[in-house]
Amino acid sequence: MQHIRNFCIIAHIDHGKSTLADRLLEHTGTVTQRELQAQLLDNMDLERERGITIKSHAIQMNYELDGQKYVFNLIDTPGHVDFSYEVSRSIAACEGALLIVDASQGIEAQTISNLFMALEQDLEIIPILNKMDLPGAMPEEVKDEIVDLIGCDRDSIIPASGKTGMGVDNILRAIVERVPAPKGNPEEPLKALVFDSVFNPFRGIIAYFRIYNGQISKGEHVKFMNTGMTYHADEIGVLKLDLSPRPQVSAGDVGYIISGIKDAKEVKVGDTLTSVVRPTLDTIKGFEDVKPMVFAGIYPVDTDEYEELRDAMEKLQLNDASLVFEPESSAALGFGFRCGFLGMLHLEIIQERLEREFNMTVITTVPNVGYLAYTTKGDKVIVNNPSDLPDPDKTEYVEEPYIKATIITKSEYVGSVMSLCLDKRGILTNQVYLTAERVELNFEMPLAEIVFDFYDRLKTISRGYASFDYHPIGYKESKLVKMDILLNGKQVDALSAVIHRDNAFDLGKKICKKLKDLIPRQQFEIAIQAGIGAKIIARETLSALRKDVTAKCYGGDITRKRKLLEKQKAGKKRMRQVGNVEIPQSAFMAVLKLND
Repeated sequence: MQHIRNFCIIAHIDHGKSTLADRLLEHTGTVTQRELQAQLLDNMDLERERGITIKSHAIQMNYELDGQKYVFNLIDTPGHVDFSYEVSRSIAACEGALLIVDASQGIEAQTISNLFMALEQDLEIIPILNKMDLPGAMPEEVKDEIVDLIGCDRDSIIPASGKTGMGVDNILRAIVERVPAPKGNPEEPLKALVFDSVFNPFRGIIAYFRIYNGQISKGEHVKFMNTGMTYHADEIGVLKLDLSPRPQVSAGDVGYIISGIKDAKEVKVGDTLTSVVRPTLDTIKGFEDVKPMVFAGIYPVDTDEYEELRDAMEKLQLNDASLVFEPESSAALGFGFRCGFLGMLHLEIIQERLEREFNMTVITTVPNVGYLAYTTKGDKVIVNNPSDLPDPDKTEYVEEPYIKATIITKSEYVGSVMSLCLDKRGILTNQVYLTAERVELNFEMPLAEIVFDFYDRLKTISRGYASFDYHPIGYKESKLVKMDILLNGKQVDALSAVIHRDNAFDLGKKICKKLKDLIPRQQFEIAIQAGIGAKIIARETLSALRKDVTAKCYGGDITRKRKLLEKQKAGKKRMRQVGNVEIPQSAFMAVLKLND
């Protein structure tokens, strides 16, 4: 165990984590020149296309220093705020972290957030200044920022470049010298933390674990303590580029287990794995349960595919433990699921993965956040779906979740960033100049205001120079109402939203206008209305497609034409009573992009 090092890589999005991980794999000879490709650990098409890491990836490397052989277990983590749950799980399985900062951009909001997560777990931090080869690199200024942030020596910061390979030897040496070896006793009963799992269609569920005490052998009888299920360890091993079987995995190591589990519910990330013959008495305190921020309904386009969608969601949940879902039904869309996500990017990625990995075409409803409603009888109602909100006459008051937002930007954009946040009902709590050029702004804001287009607009007004991170701070009372959208007098529950009373009129008007553009015209007139309770606050009318029924009348008395027009009018009236309006999928998503 003295020669094992477990560490992860943390950084803000796009600071070069995956590229630096490639260089470490190359230097330690873990991958051959033939296997090498850019962002090697990002094995999902979606990750390569977008250039972001979505899943954390574990891999084992062998390294020799001064004639002594070492085993490195590296976990590469995502940088985006929506995938911070992946980061927290990776940090739980490590003793050290490489903190990577872009020499041209300096410290960003997500760097700070991930760093504090690592410090809470008492990880040894190795600061690395990446992208030193860029012409815009500012090593001295950024070193000052790092020293201010973590209080380390300037000399302990390692200058590096993932692109050219500069500084990689120094990083590997620092991992051996600074990261502590894992503590634990191979002689004690088996105690391992399950930190991730993936679904393999041929072999069932593969669980990844980190062993704290004891050892696990092939064919052993093991037990998941949280679920109480027992299995045979059909195959165990370590995580190289592919799964690498071993007869035994011991304390301090990171490995995988295949035990023929087919049901997704039987593996819980954060569970403790132990031996049936000689079980451990105490479970490992894993990471806290994930708290979804954004809720949306996901429905199959074809209602017959409901069960297939359930299977797909369960398999996705194995691979992404932060996805939460429960069945629900909607009058407009049939049976589907109410899902909880960590943010809008997370929602987008899940929808994309359902389509790519499971060939499911789905409809996503308007995302919203969870509220707390207090009724006049004194009951507390949790509202994850706008239709759960009690009637206004039965509601005493409603509370909505608030977040503390940290935005780091260049000083020239402070004015526009502030006005955006104040528009979104934000309250400025702090403003700190990190350097003469960079400012950190702290706001308290309602989560509902940042769910839709806040991040996109922040990037636009700051020309990409603002970084954003947030964490929840609890609930506050607000003037909230439920706005319904009615088509032809029929309520479309999938388009209902809980909004602030002051914004209701403007938002209702915008949604009605947008729907008028998106809903195809019918043979009859359609009224598109926005209402709060029984009161209509906005209306647009989609005029009917008119067929020229008088075309066949050439000449003759005017009464002939009038008779045909009256007949058409009666037909349209009857049609309007029985006609159904199909809402295209684009209409559900376009409601989110009202400012485009």
